[in-house]
Amino acid sequence: MPEDEIEKLYYSIGEVSEMVGQEPHVLRYWEEEFEVLSPRKNRAGRRVYTDDDIETVQHIRHLLKDEKYTIEGARQAIARDEADANVREQVENDLRRLRSLLVDLRDQLA
Repeated sequence: MPEDEIEKLYYSIGEVSEMVGQEPHVLRYWEEEFEVLSPRKNRAGRRVYTDDDIETVQHIRHLLKDEKYTIEGARQAIARDEADANVREQVENDLRRLRSLLVDLRDQLA
């Protein structure tokens, strides 16, 4: 399999830096400012970013650079996004339970 087709599980801070167009020190600063960004460290103590971490970095970059949020504003936007996701998940779960109840009720009436 050619190298460009191999999907990596972990990326170095340098690779992520190039992907998002930010210097490594900026990514390290964002780690301090945003709880949602905390890449693991390997045995050598180097940061290793997953695809989810990279999505988080891209989201933070978008909020700060494109949308012109302040650090605090970006934190609040991320918190709102997480709250919205939690509400959506709860609604989906409620709808699944309701559907199951309705299916059971239909089966009892048949």
